Amino acid sequence: MKKLEAIIQPHKLEEVKEALKGVGIDGMTITEVRGHGRQKGHKEIYRGMEYQVDLLPKIKLELVIPSARLDEVVATLAKAARTGKIGDGKIFVFDVVEAIRIRNGDRGESAL
Repeated sequence: MKKLEAIIQPHKLEEVKEALKGVGIDGMTITEVRGHGRQKGHKEIYRGMEYQVDLLPKIKLELVIPSARLDEVVATLAKAARTGKIGDGKIFVFDVVEAIRIRNGDRGESAL
């Protein structure tokens, strides 16, 4: 099993959710986060003063999938999240040793 953590633009969330649903991925955790990568934020002007905004709003998606579906899900997620501009985000992949469904004790991929 693999865990994907994806940091994406907030306005791409619905498109990403629909794309993942289209390939049969339903379960995910979504968190509103703030941060920056290479773009280092941007400058805004408020009441005539210039401010550096370096922590931009982002969305963090977390999902655990069967290892065999990794390439398909990563490609789907990346395609749906891509705008082609700086700040599109990142996808991180982790190995998952075990998954256990609390309700009935299912283990491994059957718990997904």
